[in-house]
Amino acid sequence: MKESGFATQDGAIARLTEVYNAKKAAPGGQAEAERIARYGAMRFEEYAAEWKGAQRDLGPASVVHLASLLNIHLLPLLGSRRMNTFDHKVVEGFIRSLERNGVGLAAQANAFDKLKAVLLDANRLGLFDDNPVAGVKPPQYDPERVVIPSIGQLRQIRTAGDDSFLLVADLMSGCGMRNGEAFAVNVNNIVADDVYRITEQVNRTTRQYERLKHRRPGEYRDVPLPARVRQTIEWYADKYGTVDGYLLRHPSDPTRTFPHHHIANQWQRIKKAGEVDIPDGMVVYGLRHFFASNCLTHNTPITDVAEWMGHKTIEITVKIYRHLMPGSLSTAAKLLDHSLPT
Repeated sequence: MKESGFATQDGAIARLTEVYNAKKAAPGGQAEAERIARYGAMRFEEYAAEWKGAQRDLGPASVVHLASLLNIHLLPLLGSRRMNTFDHKVVEGFIRSLERNGVGLAAQANAFDKLKAVLLDANRLGLFDDNPVAGVKPPQYDPERVVIPSIGQLRQIRTAGDDSFLLVADLMSGCGMRNGEAFAVNVNNIVADDVYRITEQVNRTTRQYERLKHRRPGEYRDVPLPARVRQTIEWYADKYGTVDGYLLRHPSDPTRTFPHHHIANQWQRIKKAGEVDIPDGMVVYGLRHFFASNCLTHNTPITDVAEWMGHKTIEITVKIYRHLMPGSLSTAAKLLDHSLPT
């Protein structure tokens, strides 16, 4: 567009070719061509291994999960494929293969997300003329409706196990903590009478205190601390003491973190005994769901709930708990109608 006045189309084409060749011969163009030649011929398994090594921000559990997705779903189907042969049809074929193999929708969605991340990295290197995941419809994972106990059921559940079970049940149902976050409860994190600061979790894989899910090291989230939950924390600390402020430690070795299986085993025994009214299909995580339900029932903004729950995006909160807000559209219509002129 900057150069004009060519007498013929051939002249314009000749000039365009000259500009293209000069750009290609430049050091930057040569470097890009060499990069495309090197990585384009690389097998997906080699490229994915190099890409995986660069994911330094992942925690140990996330690294294990990534390796599992690669080894179980991606590499068996795509491992030997050359990187420069990927296009949208290859990606769509990968999704169809997962479907034919009976892979669950959650695993399909996770596998697609990882493939997308690898291919977007390759796309930034210039390996593709067209983004191979552009326009591809991802697997539609829709989590099953969560099972939440009623207040009466929660009253029975929280006292059905030992004292550590009661403490964990109160932290999850009253503050919205994940299991591992509750296991890392620390009296020093009570930053106000009604605020608890969640700073870490007990990692299921490493069994060590580690950063929060979807958070960088040192990041935290403040959550509401109901008076009854604070009383439970103080009662437990008075009864059992603390180790560097931590309330929950390994039952047989206080130098170790609290084991995930301790609560899981109790939950199975409680359900098997059949002496407590537990909703069909409820898991321990249902205690955390109770927190979200309690907030939304009392008209807490869902943006606040998403922040307190530690969800990566508000879309996750809406997808999981939207059914807890029945009739919101009709309610809004009635409220808005009062403010409209007649």
